[in-house]
Amino acid sequence: MYRRPLQSAARSLLSRTASGAATREATAQEVCFARSLAAYQLARFSSPCSTPCRTLHISTELCNVKETANPANEEVGAFTKLIEAMGFTGQLKYNKWQIKLAALRMYTCCVERINYDEFFEQCSLPDTLNSWFLVAQLHVWMCLVRMRQEGRTGKYMCQYIVHSMWEDVDQRSKIMGIEAIQRKESIKVMIQTFYAAIFAYDEAILSDDKMLASALWRNLFTCQCEDPKQLELMVEYVRKQMQYIDSLDGEDMLLTGEVKWRPLVEANAQSILKEVKPTYNDAGL
Repeated sequence: MYRRPLQSAARSLLSRTASGAATREATAQEVCFARSLAAYQLARFSSPCSTPCRTLHISTELCNVKETANPANEEVGAFTKLIEAMGFTGQLKYNKWQIKLAALRMYTCCVERINYDEFFEQCSLPDTLNSWFLVAQLHVWMCLVRMRQEGRTGKYMCQYIVHSMWEDVDQRSKIMGIEAIQRKESIKVMIQTFYAAIFAYDEAILSDDKMLASALWRNLFTCQCEDPKQLELMVEYVRKQMQYIDSLDGEDMLLTGEVKWRPLVEANAQSILKEVKPTYNDAGL
């Protein structure tokens, strides 16, 4: 799907890591982000069309989505703790090969069911491998957040989602004819970018919209966004997407790896809310 060579994306990644250039551009980037964040806040409180969605995305009613006990705190025996401390995997809820296949399907959903051209257009991103990777890692991160809620089995699945992602990046680089040395350096930079983004997104999702906008500005827009509408669009997208994924059944995701995504631009974002089931008294009323 790439219409530009990987060399340009690799050079842009390596140039951003150069310490001298980063020092000279640090002040300008901070001023740019401050201007964007101020404009974002102004648009948030002044725009009548975005006001109804703001209360939805910061609602505390997300706890009603999952009604089952959280398996993340499951009890394991002493032997299982011992072998996992040694780097091995103990007995899981499902067959390991079944989990690996589900992880591959889930990663496939992150790259095949996303309209990347729409993201490039709405966010003014260049059509390069680097931009594709930044959008893909955002969706992979959302899957990781959801699957980590499924206990040890979900964490095991997360390992193979990430493994599938790096295998795919390497294969795409080979298809584009990139030399092994340059491919190795580019993937090394991408790995650093990925884990830095994961840390930033994890911190931001637990905070308010300002923190999330800051994380997206740094990791998705690479400090190049000055349009507050683009930041607002992505903040709304991440919030509604995380809420929707939380409403999916964890057992089905462990077994099938199927994930559906909400559209980037949606007229009524409140349609993502799970329907409230009616309650009845003893008389059936």
